[in-house]
Amino acid sequence: MVGIAFAVLLTAVIVLVRIVFPSLPPSTHEWHTSSSGREPLRWALALLPFVGIAFLWFMGALRAYVGEAEDKFVATVFLGSGVLFVATLFELATSAGSMLDMTAMRGGLSQLQLLQYGHHFTYTLLSSYCMRMAAVFTLTTTTIGRLLGLFPRWLVWLGYLVGLVLLFVVVNVRWSELAFPFWVLMVSCHMLTAPHRSE
Repeated sequence: MVGIAFAVLLTAVIVLVRIVFPSLPPSTHEWHTSSSGREPLRWALALLPFVGIAFLWFMGALRAYVGEAEDKFVATVFLGSGVLFVATLFELATSAGSMLDMTAMRGGLSQLQLLQYGHHFTYTLLSSYCMRMAAVFTLTTTTIGRLLGLFPRWLVWLGYLVGLVLLFVVVNVRWSELAFPFWVLMVSCHMLTAPHRSE
């Protein structure tokens, strides 16, 4: 259930951020001029701590599902990429929150240039780092599920496809970040309907 909660929360955050920053590369000339343009970003930032908490619980549920049979090397990459994903997500929130605080300040061109820097910094964290850590997490989790026979073939193929999309495509294709919460949702539904039985 916690994986489903994470998938729903992360989807909501991505949609809210895309409402504010619809273009690739993002433009900073419109969103910060009105409070209504900033409101979806405020909601996304309010949800992000719960996204991180739900993801950590999801990692715990996955480890319990795998049990004692996990490979230590792959499990180390699994844990490392998951923790880095959450850390990058929180860094993203810090950067975006700083930009929101700056919009309340009055200023001239220097303020706009600082906003542009912060905007591109936030977007780079999301697309280049956060989603690529999610890609490593997806690929390692899928590998664990395949090696131990925990995932059906369709879920293995889906995991590798999502991992590759997050690794190589997410920077250039709008809304492709939604592949990650969709994959988590599918894994969570599989865990709920086909629980692993210890031998």
